[in-house]
Amino acid sequence: MTLVEMGIPALRSRRPSLDGRPDTPYLVDKFGRTARDLRVSITEKCSLRCTYCMPEEGLPPIPRDELLTTDEIVRLVELAVRELGVHEVRFTGGEPLLRRDLEQIIAGCHARVPETPLAMTTNGVGLEHRARGLAAAGLHRVNVSLDTVDRQGFAKLTRRDRLDSVLAGIRAAHAVGLAPVKVNAVLMRETLPGAADLLQWCLAEGCELRFIEEMPLDADHEWARANMVTAADLLDVLSARFTLTPAGRADPSAPAEKWLVDEGPGTVGIIATVTRKFCDTCDRTRLTADGMLRSCLFSDEEYDLRQALRSGADDGELAAIWRGAMWNKWAGHGIDAEGFVPPERTMGAIGG
Repeated sequence: MTLVEMGIPALRSRRPSLDGRPDTPYLVDKFGRTARDLRVSITEKCSLRCTYCMPEEGLPPIPRDELLTTDEIVRLVELAVRELGVHEVRFTGGEPLLRRDLEQIIAGCHARVPETPLAMTTNGVGLEHRARGLAAAGLHRVNVSLDTVDRQGFAKLTRRDRLDSVLAGIRAAHAVGLAPVKVNAVLMRETLPGAADLLQWCLAEGCELRFIEEMPLDADHEWARANMVTAADLLDVLSARFTLTPAGRADPSAPAEKWLVDEGPGTVGIIATVTRKFCDTCDRTRLTADGMLRSCLFSDEEYDLRQALRSGADDGELAAIWRGAMWNKWAGHGIDAEGFVPPERTMGAIGG
């Protein structure tokens, strides 16, 4: 099986160009942006099979010896914070709860960079059993992916009947202080009629709900711009039940636009990744589970930190690769451009 057949691009490099880059330790690019938010995928495995993310049979497994180890992840996170100016770290997957050493990863990073917020994006399945241990290890907060609170709709979309476990996981996160608990919902035609019910549930449970426009990162490559649910579609549905007042963005680089619900204090966010793109303020850098740097979700160019690590590179060399990768970041995803081609890796293989 080739790299591309596994959803892994063949375009890889260890030595990105630093030509013209200013003399700064931070992760700057040619368009004036600085990456401060690190997303670390720690596995390609997932306990659900959401249609917009995973193929029904799951992703081809990454060989165990190609996954970053606990120590390698901790070293790279410390490097990103200490040397490159990263302010926040989020662990993703696949599903990070499927890493048995997740608590060790969190604890190791917390010990090395104790002032840095550590977050996790999870589908919530099994979180009820590990929330306390993760909080004790140093995890600060969680985002839980939940697209509907309708059991049949959940089972159809995720191909698994695990809604009860997800809801229990959200409540467990609240109970141990992993706050705020944010809920991420991808906008889909089949779940749009229940969007107001999901918002009502989140308001009652004290969760911050954020709807996300579906991006062309699905494993089945069925995404079509003409068929996607837009932020405008969602606002029409929600406005039929709630009074929504625009509240803007607290942070210009934050992806979610917020609305007060029925004059507050509850809010709902919308991440309009396609129709109201925010590429010009993007502040993210990404590390895949197999140790590849990605400057953008939609770029297939990757830079191999794993090989550099295992070849004995010191922190200065690793930092130079990382700075070069971000210096060469694209201006934007180009979804609306003629000839747009989705990346080889799907969302599940890149990390949220």
